Parts: sequence; structure tokens; C-alpha cells
Amino acid sequence: MRTPLTSHDEILVGSEHGRICALAAAGQRDLQERAAAHHELFAAKPFDAALFSAVAHATAFGAPWCTVEQLQVANRASLWVFAADWLIDSQATSRDEVTAIVADCRAVADGAAGASPIGRFLAEIRDTLATAPSFRSGCRSGRQRWRDEVERMLAAMAREWEWRSALTGGAAGPAGPTFDEYLDNADNTGLSFVNVSHWLFTGDLACLDQFDELTTAGREAQRVLRLVNDLATHERDAVWGDLNALMFLDHADVSRRITALVERCQDLLRPLEPTCPQQVIYLARQIGFTSGFYQVTDFWGVT
Repeated sequence: MRTPLTSHDEILVGSEHGRICALAAAGQRDLQERAAAHHELFAAKPFDAALFSAVAHATAFGAPWCTVEQLQVANRASLWVFAADWLIDSQATSRDEVTAIVADCRAVADGAAGASPIGRFLAEIRDTLATAPSFRSGCRSGRQRWRDEVERMLAAMAREWEWRSALTGGAAGPAGPTFDEYLDNADNTGLSFVNVSHWLFTGDLACLDQFDELTTAGREAQRVLRLVNDLATHERDAVWGDLNALMFLDHADVSRRITALVERCQDLLRPLEPTCPQQVIYLARQIGFTSGFYQVTDFWGVT
């Protein structure tokens, strides 16, 4: 017998999706306001309305149980990553420029106000995080965890700039990476930074007690998303001169690595399900959303 089109289940599904889209709409409005407040960072054409929408939808679908306010840090941290990536990957023309960006953001992570637009935006995110009890709780403070994550991300961004410069002949530097080195540098995507920021802002005590294990699983998910992104954006990366997994392996090999990484991530998440169920679901939904999203489009707008 055919299921009625007005079945209760479909109404519930539609209601859930409607709430997620409402979270995304509110998030997009906030991101557009922050972009206007930090207009020096978001004047380039790739920062179009669709990018703000895509970032907000990714966050909302990852944690649909959250309120608009609870998603604010994740949304803003994601937007900050796009701005930092654009500055370092596409705008910096010398090692000195990269060093200056990294130094300012490191200083912000240590408590400074920020001497540049990208530093001031990061300081704004840090100050919002400082209102959360988990930013100060636990045997190892949330503030230090966040500072360490900022450091890892900035080091990875600078490292990729060095590799890219060496491969394109734009600057003297070390030889390009192997595939494993490239994949291990996935902190340059900023995804773990976003996740850690979100968990510190919204996390409960059980989450904090297993933060190291959760972050380890998150880095595995980050590697998955690095490769999923690369399969979808290799043509754009070739035009922009960005590194891509398909520089090292063919499509089939990258797909096999994705499958293995997903299985590894699931193995790491399974023991965390009893104590950190929402965080586990968050990472699973993050992988699923990104895998579906990149079948159709990319986050960046056209240059």
C-alpha cells in the first residue's frame, strides 16, 4: 500500500529540515553582519552570499539540536578560516607576509587585541569563547586547548604556503610533500579549530573529560573532509595553484583512502558514544553533509 503523502513521518522530517534551514538563515545573517564589520577581510569576489549561506547550513546540519546562539562560535570560526585561508593561500606573496599573519594570530591566541583585521576578528571569537565555563574548566584549561588548536592550524597553513611556493617556483623553500605529509597537514583546513571552538563553547563535562579522544577522532574526520574536498575541487585547485590529493594519487586511490579513513573515524568514535553522544553525531553528520554538498557545488564563489 502506498504511503500517504501527508504521512506523519514526512511532516516530522519536513519540520526538522525547516528548523535546520531556519538555524542556517539566522546564522547567515550573523555572518553577513560580521563580514560587514570586518569588511577589509571579505571584499574579494569569492566571499559571496552563497558562501555565507553554505557555511551556515553546514553548521546547522551538523548540530541541529543547538540554538542559534550556540552555533554562533562555530559559524564565525568557520568564516574566519575562510578569511585566513584567502589571505595566506591567495593573497600573500612572500614568506614575510605569511609570518606576519601567523605572528599576529598567535599573539591573539595568547591574549592580544590583534594588530590586523584577521587578528581582530580572531580576538572577537576568542572573547566570545571566554564567556563559556568550559573555556576555563578541567585539568587542562579550555583556553590552552584552544590556543594549541590555533597554533596547529596556523603552522599547517604556513607549511602549505611553503609547499605551494616551492612547487610553483614562486619562492625558495623545502621540497613539496608526499601524499601522507600532505594529508597529515589537514589542520590547514581549520576544521579541527572550528570543532574545538564549538565543543568548548557548548560542551558538557563528559565531553571535556574525553576531549583528547574526541579531538583525535575529529582530526580523522578532518582528513576525510580534506580528501572529499579535493576530489570535488581539483579543477579549481589547478587554476588557483592549490595543492590537491590528485597531485599524488589517482581518483580511485583517493576514494579508497577516504573509505579507510571513514572506517578509522568510526572506530575512534564508537567508544565515545556513551559519554559524548552529541559530539559523535556531530562528527558523523559533518562527514555526511560535506560528502553530499561537494557532489553539487563548492563553498567558494567565483573569482
